[in-house]
Amino acid sequence: MTDEDRSPEDEFQEMLRNLLGGQGGAIDPAQLEQLRSMGIDPAMAQQLMRQLQGAFAAAGDGPGEIDLSSAKTHALHLANKDGLGISSGDKQDFDQAFALAGLWLGEATGISDVATPPRAITRGQWVEATLPVWQELAEPVAASIADAMTEAIGAQLPEEMKGAAAGAGRLMRTVGGQMFAAQLGSVVGRLSLEVVSGGDVGIPVMPDGEAAILPQNFADFGRDLEIDDDQLALYLATRELAHVRLFRHAKWLRLHVISQVTEFARGLHVDTDALEDLASRFDPSSPEELRAALESGALLPPRTEAQTAALTRLENLLATIEGWVDVVTTEATSRLPAAERVAEAVRRRRAVGGPAERAMGALVGLELRPRRLREAAAMWRAVTEAVGTAARDSLWDYPDLMPGADDIDDPTALIARLQAAARGDAAERDEFDDALEALLAQEAQGGNGDAADAPDDTTGDDTPEGPRPV
Repeated sequence: MTDEDRSPEDEFQEMLRNLLGGQGGAIDPAQLEQLRSMGIDPAMAQQLMRQLQGAFAAAGDGPGEIDLSSAKTHALHLANKDGLGISSGDKQDFDQAFALAGLWLGEATGISDVATPPRAITRGQWVEATLPVWQELAEPVAASIADAMTEAIGAQLPEEMKGAAAGAGRLMRTVGGQMFAAQLGSVVGRLSLEVVSGGDVGIPVMPDGEAAILPQNFADFGRDLEIDDDQLALYLATRELAHVRLFRHAKWLRLHVISQVTEFARGLHVDTDALEDLASRFDPSSPEELRAALESGALLPPRTEAQTAALTRLENLLATIEGWVDVVTTEATSRLPAAERVAEAVRRRRAVGGPAERAMGALVGLELRPRRLREAAAMWRAVTEAVGTAARDSLWDYPDLMPGADDIDDPTALIARLQAAARGDAAERDEFDDALEALLAQEAQGGNGDAADAPDDTTGDDTPEGPRPV
């Protein structure tokens, strides 16, 4: 086929082959001029191709997946911008705080200590330790954005080019994944400037069994509280250890929390109308508008009823966890004169959240705040006063024992069950017991009925039965 015989679709396909083949995005100017006849600005097409190739070259292994290396680069750039490390004096101070906090915590709960020594870490170390969890939480949303971007951009193409562009779907998903990775890295990097400890965001983002405090952010937390650093360090170290001990003891709890978060995220779908409107005026050389839309949550439509219900379940779960941590920490730090002031500052901080936490909420459509923390803490205090710490902590032994939303509303029935179990009384019957008994009775009656209807194999005497007539 000669150059004169080639159609615009052929030209476009060749450009895609050059791009996907990693040939530097080199596009013949004549090809670009050919595209002008199809209503496409050659300069913008060339800019788009260069950006797409850069995104494609840095993409992960799967379409629409977040490129963790790209997100990590962005996050570490922000986390390490001040160049601050941890002095030997700070490290020693927090080591001592963790040691004393561990002793105090042993008096407040029977849940055993963790094997991994707690430590002071830098912002960059926090990013590296937690980024895999943030990626897991964000990937369902990234995939949704990538799918919607593919559809939106495809809708903007002229009809005669849609067939030629059909093979570029994976590339468009890559662009979405790359853009989302950059925003995820930016948000996690800014979050590293705010968090004070590993469990500060309420979910287990640190590796299992690891407790940590960030001295670089510790000073910012206590700057306006007018409380001695020693008391602040002891309280925060105790709270961090309580959080880690709980997740280490209830080995099922970590997966339970992460699963509920990802279940909520998988239900999110991008507002395609908003994305198509954005795609119609998208300038590849100036992607700030798309980045702002991603970070503001403008591409995420209002929650459905199912998502609202899932969010309520998650908030109750987080409140139940943090309520226990709050009560145990309060008991363990009763010797600290300023303990209640620090506790109130922590509660308010968790309820309001910082700028980076709000950005994370916009990015994945989820704000990780225990809105019923005070009610859950009141439940745990009531349980402790009624049955003691051992029975209280036994509620974390198995998933089906953990208090639910009804128990947060009114812990009376929960306390009655625990008191009955302590006396050795039979557990009070509930709807599940009644339903199970009815099902077993129905099966038993069905079995007897079948036996009664069976043919009689006896002859009425001891003589063995002969052959039956046919």
